[in-house]
Amino acid sequence: MQGAVFLLVLLDAMSGREALRLIHLPATSNVAENSPPETSVHKFSVNLSASLAPVTPGFPLIINSSPLTDAFKVNWLSGTDFEVVTSGKEQLDFEMEPNIFELQIYVKDDVGVTDLQILTVQVTDVNEPPEFQGNLAKGLDLYIVEGANPGFIYQVEAFDPEDTNRSIPLSYFLISPSVNFRLSASGTLFSTTEFDFEAGHRSFYLTAGVRDSQGLQASTTLHVNIVNINDEVPRFTSPARVYSIPEELDAGTIVANITAEDPDDKGSTGFLLYSITTANSYFVINQLTGTIQVANRLDRDAGQLRQNPTISLEVLVKDRPSGGQENRMQITFIVEDINDNAPTCTKFTFSIMVPERAAKGTSLLDLNKFCSDDDSEAPNNRFNFSSPSGVGVSGRFSQDPAGSGKIVLIGDLDYENTSNLAAGNTYAVIIQVQDVAPPYHKNNIYIYILTEPENEFPLVFDSPSYVFDVSELRPARTRVGQVHATDKDLPRSRVVYSISAGGASFQSPNIFWINPQTGELQLVTKADYETTPVYILRIQATSSEDTSSVTVTVNVLEENDEKPICTPNSYFLAIPVGLRVGTNIQNFKLTCTDLDSSPRSFRYSIGSGNVNSHFTFSPSAGSNVTSLLLATRFDYASGLDKIWDYKLLVHITDGNLLSGRRKAKARVETGTVTLSISVIPDPTTIATTTSRPQVIRQVLRKNVYSSSAWYVPFVITLGSMLLLGLLVFLFVQLAKAIHRHCPCKAGKYQKTLVKKGEMKNTKRGVLVETIQMNSVFDGEAIDPVTGAVYEFNSKTGTRKWKDPSTQMPRWQEPSPHGAAPSRPVAGEGAGPPGSTGEQDGLSGKAQVEDASPSSRNQDGKLGTPKSRNTALMSRASPKLHPGK
Repeated sequence: MQGAVFLLVLLDAMSGREALRLIHLPATSNVAENSPPETSVHKFSVNLSASLAPVTPGFPLIINSSPLTDAFKVNWLSGTDFEVVTSGKEQLDFEMEPNIFELQIYVKDDVGVTDLQILTVQVTDVNEPPEFQGNLAKGLDLYIVEGANPGFIYQVEAFDPEDTNRSIPLSYFLISPSVNFRLSASGTLFSTTEFDFEAGHRSFYLTAGVRDSQGLQASTTLHVNIVNINDEVPRFTSPARVYSIPEELDAGTIVANITAEDPDDKGSTGFLLYSITTANSYFVINQLTGTIQVANRLDRDAGQLRQNPTISLEVLVKDRPSGGQENRMQITFIVEDINDNAPTCTKFTFSIMVPERAAKGTSLLDLNKFCSDDDSEAPNNRFNFSSPSGVGVSGRFSQDPAGSGKIVLIGDLDYENTSNLAAGNTYAVIIQVQDVAPPYHKNNIYIYILTEPENEFPLVFDSPSYVFDVSELRPARTRVGQVHATDKDLPRSRVVYSISAGGASFQSPNIFWINPQTGELQLVTKADYETTPVYILRIQATSSEDTSSVTVTVNVLEENDEKPICTPNSYFLAIPVGLRVGTNIQNFKLTCTDLDSSPRSFRYSIGSGNVNSHFTFSPSAGSNVTSLLLATRFDYASGLDKIWDYKLLVHITDGNLLSGRRKAKARVETGTVTLSISVIPDPTTIATTTSRPQVIRQVLRKNVYSSSAWYVPFVITLGSMLLLGLLVFLFVQLAKAIHRHCPCKAGKYQKTLVKKGEMKNTKRGVLVETIQMNSVFDGEAIDPVTGAVYEFNSKTGTRKWKDPSTQMPRWQEPSPHGAAPSRPVAGEGAGPPGSTGEQDGLSGKAQVEDASPSSRNQDGKLGTPKSRNTALMSRASPKLHPGK
């Protein structure tokens, strides 16, 4: 039991040494908010497994976090030391929750051993200085109108990142004090004097500061600008008020230049702003120079300009500062039409199908219904058509009248005409639509005229009917014949063939199949002359225009394809050994039939099994009924016949050969019948038989190795070696554990209890060695055989005789059946004086067996003294001699 416990402890220790572990994890670490990238958070190391396999590249890593974050990563330091640092991908802000993260760190080595631990990171608070918001943080421009009364200018605002509730007030101040401005502690900026732009007070730079309750401060720059104002109305100086411009000017083209001056600024034009107050999408004005440019397309032929080409605008000029003086002026633009549009059509490609028998003068197409010119005024919006051109067009198509765009047929379009066939019955007509005014824009129109064929000729077969012959022996897919139908109409249409009627039999719903493309008639299965000798089929040919049918007669040619069938097909007969020659055996007769042969065509022969030719058929040919006769007598006495059971294989052919003919002119079919005949010996006849040879059937099972399964023996061999190595390793570890932890140690050998001089009289001896496992004997007992007293150890079961020199043997009374006295054996045992050799030998053996520390009872457990005494009694009891 103790050994098993130590084994479990050992295996547990072994399994513990094989684990891959993260050292210094799980743990909790702190990191300050706003920490820069690569700030150290926590250091740890990896304890490799017992295989010493290295950590897989890329590990350890953070596989998950709660809450999710990318603010941390794992860096390698050296060897198996690693460090968790900030990644810089996310800003750590204590004021912006969350500020506690649980990182799951996962590690794996090259043999697949893994470990997962948790690192808790607490973001700590750091005092931050106040911050200005928005544009104020970068510096702000402020504007004050000259002559304005001293007073409020701007409210400066900042916030403390540490005070998320904005409950702690901040203190504002001017870093460089100014006599013209004052900043209150609450952040309000005031002017303390009235400014004059012309006096030189045009701008000031102030540095405003803010301080929190702990003394941290920040600053920003305020640029205060003094704005000049004017009180004189600007005057226009450009004389023109109406402008005529052509359409389709490019965007950005200058069409007018508006000028003005400001009397308040000594006639200068550099401080005036121009704008167009009228809503329009055609023109824009430069607000500094007053030049008017085209903004979008001016199309005289579309939109509002097609109805009214006049555009009226109001131009506004004002002083540069807001709230200054302004003036207005009306100007007019007249947009003039140009020939900028080519004649256009809703479609420039036409496809027309014309029947081949269309009459001359037939109107094919009127292009005026599809074409137009978008120009708004004449002659820019006038156009005409050129004469038709193209290969094969001349003499077939024209315009009537010329230039009108009305296309008419003037020639013949017969599809079968050789000249039309040379042209492919397809004509490409090209006509140009063009302006009548410069620059004579034009476009090409393509007209594809296709001749539509008409059904002028019927679809007919090459023959009014067809007759085909096919042998009934021909297999499936045999070609029977071919039909063909043609149509003189062009183009040739695809003809599809099908069986519309006929072709069925009792065995199959369809005996024939026709190729729908070639018209070839084939067999689906064998034709049977005996079932249907003639088939009448109706073949239908179908094209895209017509349908035609023809009758096909298929004659099935008779062939000898049926085997003779005889009754009975197999039979058992028993005949006496002395049956007379020529006797019809049990009046047995064969009756045969053949669907394609006459009764006189049968021939009968016996194949295998007719040993010594004892059996024959009569008649052997020329009849469908024959009898089995005994041809020769049996001769078992002389040893000529040795077989008593005959198995005859009878062949019945339907090709009865005439005399002088060595082979049949036609196909011959053969049927078979099996007959089993048993010869019954007479009661007085001594049957000379030959023992049947013993047939030994040996089944050879052969494992054929496949080269494609090379990995099977390799895997089996490798697995066996690994298992054997594991068992050897466990056995060695178990032995070491038992040797290291077992409390029992071997003592000195005990000397056998034999008196001096006793060994001299013995002829043979057995040396019994007892290993003393424990010298402490805590119990006594009496040997039930010898009556001697011995001491024993209750834990180990070790025993020894108590004072053997003074012990007297106690003889047992003879048993009722009579026990023979034991024969002494010299040297057996070391019992007390007076004990017989056999008894002492048994006691000695029992002592050795019980002294073993591994003595166990029937359940496999260590035996108790009681159980061992019982075993000793059973082994040490004297033998009984029979007859006494």
